[in-house]
Amino acid sequence: MVTSRWTAAPARAASPRRRGAVLERAILDAALEQLSTVGWNGLTMEGVAAGAQTGKAAVYRRWPSKEDLVADALQAGLPRIEEAPDLGSVREDLLALCRQAREAMFSRPGFAVRSVIHECDPIQVERFHGVIFDGIVEPTVKLLREVVTRGIERNEVRPDAANSYVFDAIPAMMMYRSKMRASEWGDRDLEEMIDQLMVPLLRPSGG
Repeated sequence: MVTSRWTAAPARAASPRRRGAVLERAILDAALEQLSTVGWNGLTMEGVAAGAQTGKAAVYRRWPSKEDLVADALQAGLPRIEEAPDLGSVREDLLALCRQAREAMFSRPGFAVRSVIHECDPIQVERFHGVIFDGIVEPTVKLLREVVTRGIERNEVRPDAANSYVFDAIPAMMMYRSKMRASEWGDRDLEEMIDQLMVPLLRPSGG
């Protein structure tokens, strides 16, 4: 079961006139809330309907399965980091980017994503692969590539560091330690990862 420090705001009174996009948004929000609190295994279509203050039929009419509903909820709610930091050094840029990633990881949608990754079986995870890859992995790699490329241009980073193994290092480490060691990635943890892993990895020869 996935637990969350995120606390939902008090539910508003049900509105019998809700329909269309307003009702769909309420259902997707309720699905994210269930994922972030009771996890994939605890999520039910009935629970989502109750959280959205609507009938179960309204949920099934739009999403015939739990997988369909969760895929749309993740796609609509995934946190997005739009721009790579540019603070004058690759170390500070990576730290700033990691802090943004940490906030995303421990947001409600972040807990929802991890519940899917950690609890679904391989076939179910494959159903969400595109949503997670397109919504999280690719945008993160893009920003890391920008930071590393900028560092190469400033001669802070070795020229051959712009490769997929380097770009995967931070996301892989943050996910691994979050899952296996229950790390919440405090500022000191982020600084140690950058100083002990990334800076030596990126440093030019003889630097």
